[in-house]
Amino acid sequence: MNRELEDEVRGHIGRDPRIPNPAEIAVSGDGGIVILRGTVNSLRQRRAAVQDAKRPLGVYEVVDELAVRVADDIRDDELRGWILQRLMWDTNIPPESVDASADAGWVTLKGQVSHQFESDAAFDVVSSVRGVAGITNEIRVVTAG
Repeated sequence: MNRELEDEVRGHIGRDPRIPNPAEIAVSGDGGIVILRGTVNSLRQRRAAVQDAKRPLGVYEVVDELAVRVADDIRDDELRGWILQRLMWDTNIPPESVDASADAGWVTLKGQVSHQFESDAAFDVVSSVRGVAGITNEIRVVTAG
């Protein structure tokens, strides 16, 4: 049973166009728990692999031990600039409501928004930026009322 589940998870990851090098992801499973190990090129690929691993019937937990390669050629100030530009371009995020800092590829988002979907949109935008290894989301959702 474990081998079948592992193969099914590998199949989902292998067919996902968001993951260009699926062979870099090792999959093991035991009793409905799937473990992912390896290294991917972006946080977005990491999130995609975890989503794919959750798809097969019988999977009830995914242990994410994937690492994200941190690009050596990207400085934190460049990364912050790219992130702020992407946040400004996204119409789901109120202008100037979210700020970002970067430290060795790890990004911290701060600010205040009115709706959860705005915080989620900021997280999604940042997760797709090359060089982001991880995100701490400290955006506060404050609703009137």
